[in-house]
Amino acid sequence: MDSTPAAWRAADDFLADTLVDHDPALAAALSAQRAADLPAIEVAPVAGKLLNLLVRIAGARRVLEIGTLGGYSTIWMARGVGEQGRVVTIEAEAAHADVARRSIDAAGVGERIDIRVGRAADVLPTLVGGFDLVFIDADKESNTIYLDWAARLGHPGTVVVVDNIGREGEIANDDTTDPRVIGTRDGLRMLGEDPRFDATALQTVGAKGWDGFALAVVV
Repeated sequence: MDSTPAAWRAADDFLADTLVDHDPALAAALSAQRAADLPAIEVAPVAGKLLNLLVRIAGARRVLEIGTLGGYSTIWMARGVGEQGRVVTIEAEAAHADVARRSIDAAGVGERIDIRVGRAADVLPTLVGGFDLVFIDADKESNTIYLDWAARLGHPGTVVVVDNIGREGEIANDDTTDPRVIGTRDGLRMLGEDPRFDATALQTVGAKGWDGFALAVVV
């Protein structure tokens, strides 16, 4: 089979069908997001399951998410922290947060999730540290700001996941003028140079196209 976007999607669908059980609450969250005309930029099902597994592998009980959107990834991680765990998630758009809150409550994990509405750069300084895992999936132009706060609000051993680092390969383009790509490149350089982090990154192809994620630990 040729390596094409259609083949990537077919393989992603196979992996999701094989490894990710159909979940009515998660499906309803996606339907609510579509009905509200939110952008279809949530993580793919296999990536949602990956976040859930990373939370569980890390034994994380306090999770910070930057970029709630419709709450799809938030639900995945809230299930990972368990009944005594908590997820703080930040969303800049109040309308998005409203959609997320309804879906989160409908999924039965509302008591585990604290949604903070506002610009993440304004909300982050108000939070109490001690987060065990931080998931960064918001405006790419601010990735260095979010990474700095991930280190401040984390502790040695905190897991940091940064989404959408592939940018269709544009991260390798030194001449790019796209602020999202520039922000992504700056964030990756920070992960490589800042002594507070030990990190790697992977390219991915799938339902979301050619992209990738960075994975780091706070040292």
